Amino acid sequence: MKTIGLIGGMSWESTIPYYSIINEYIKKKLGGLHSARIVLYSVEFDEIEKCQSSGEWERSGEILADAAHKLELAGAELILICTNTMHKVFRQVQSAVSVPLIHIAEATADELAKERINSVALLGTKYTMTQDFYKQKLIDYGLNVLIPNDDDMEVVNNVIYNELCVGIINDKSRKEFSRIISQLKERGAEAVILGCTEIGLLIHQKDSKLKIFDTTEIHAKAAAIMSLGE
Repeated sequence: MKTIGLIGGMSWESTIPYYSIINEYIKKKLGGLHSARIVLYSVEFDEIEKCQSSGEWERSGEILADAAHKLELAGAELILICTNTMHKVFRQVQSAVSVPLIHIAEATADELAKERINSVALLGTKYTMTQDFYKQKLIDYGLNVLIPNDDDMEVVNNVIYNELCVGIINDKSRKEFSRIISQLKERGAEAVILGCTEIGLLIHQKDSKLKIFDTTEIHAKAAAIMSLGE
């Protein structure tokens, strides 16, 4: 079993499910008292968010690259950046280590391909929804990517940063997300990507008219599979 390195803390609320999902998969596959070999480096999210909002992406990449390097020194044989948005600096982080990083958008696109999805809705931070670093990965897989209108995009982004990242689960926000998903379905989406690792804390399949692809679950499972060499 390979040791998994997690770069977490963005936010820490959404890092917790990674640990749980990976271990549940290992337990299911190996049985008995088996659990995953995991090394966690949890960053200080306020520092990262300030880099995001000020456009200092290279600086944020340096922080995550340092975290990845320390994980490798601690024995990690594969690494995950436990957030969608910070995959903007994926290449910068990958260049800092010799072990592989699993890209969250590629893992998600693989799952969409298995389901023969052609058109998908994408919810996430404003960076994830609007910038090419994430959407282009999906487009390269032949997917048509739909995002909310500008007003709804602000709703999604504000809920992520002002509620979910600080542990607030609001039923009013859940209804807003359900409404936005329904509108994206009307525009032709066949499924919805929960393209922020916190959204799965708020939205579950019963809340969505579209089939949900939860990137946290997909990413964590991909790491567990890779750790077992499957």
